[in-house]
Amino acid sequence: MALKDIKAKIGATKRMHTVTRAMEAVSAVKMRKTQATAFSGRPYARAALSILARLSGAEDIKRHALATTRPVEKVAMVILTSDKGLAGALNSGVIKAAALEAAKYPKESVTIFAYGKKGMEYFLRRGFTIAKSFENKRDDVPLSIMEELSRELSAGFVNKDYDKVVGVYSDFKSTFEQVPTTHTLLPLTLESVEAIVRSIRPAKGKWSEDHRIAAPASYEVESSHGEIMSVLVPRLVAISLYHMLLEAKASEHSARMVAMKSASDKSKEVARDLTRLFNKVRQAAITREVSEIVGGREALST
Repeated sequence: MALKDIKAKIGATKRMHTVTRAMEAVSAVKMRKTQATAFSGRPYARAALSILARLSGAEDIKRHALATTRPVEKVAMVILTSDKGLAGALNSGVIKAAALEAAKYPKESVTIFAYGKKGMEYFLRRGFTIAKSFENKRDDVPLSIMEELSRELSAGFVNKDYDKVVGVYSDFKSTFEQVPTTHTLLPLTLESVEAIVRSIRPAKGKWSEDHRIAAPASYEVESSHGEIMSVLVPRLVAISLYHMLLEAKASEHSARMVAMKSASDKSKEVARDLTRLFNKVRQAAITREVSEIVGGREALST
């Protein structure tokens, strides 16, 4: 390889290193922000869903339209991915989990609600029905968006447009671990709500204590169960969706920071190897030139 080509590769690699280092720094800042938001929302989501789990023990609640279990013929899937790449295997893991869930049912019976371009494009290419798609570019997504989606999904379930609603997202465990997770949102059952609450509890730290949800608990409902549930359930479904979104955001920026750090380290290593090769080739060229000069001088002296 010519010295000129090696030098050009070294320059390109160093420029790439500069870019990946900058992206790593930006992702680190966003990661800390989204992690803080996700962690601060966990106690509220856990408490709110625990209330729902306790209420779900009452017989009147079990007969509520959103808690009715029926044979599953039509499924709505809420898939949370990112719009951007460069996040390692984050999106592919969520998409794989969603594809495995969708494979349990005929394609025509699955309706996709895609939050993020990566998931939407994947299922659109494969002929699935995309009922609604959202851009996933902002980090500060308001709860109102999830409330609107919750109302639409709840209405679809009550009208029997869907017999089951599931959410697929990346659950944040740590900076280096994000787990693709599938949760049932509707119909509401103690088991499904308890699974979501259990996933909110991290493996270690302040909120790691295992407090199993018991139902029913000592709640005295002064108004009618139906009136309370008509307000409470859509709100708590929205909280579940919002919690999933916060976890997905924290996972995205964590995965991107780790991927950019790996790319930065690799580009630094490649630049170092290319510099060694450059020095080796240059030294060989210098040695060859010196040998030619010495040989020419000896030829002239004879």
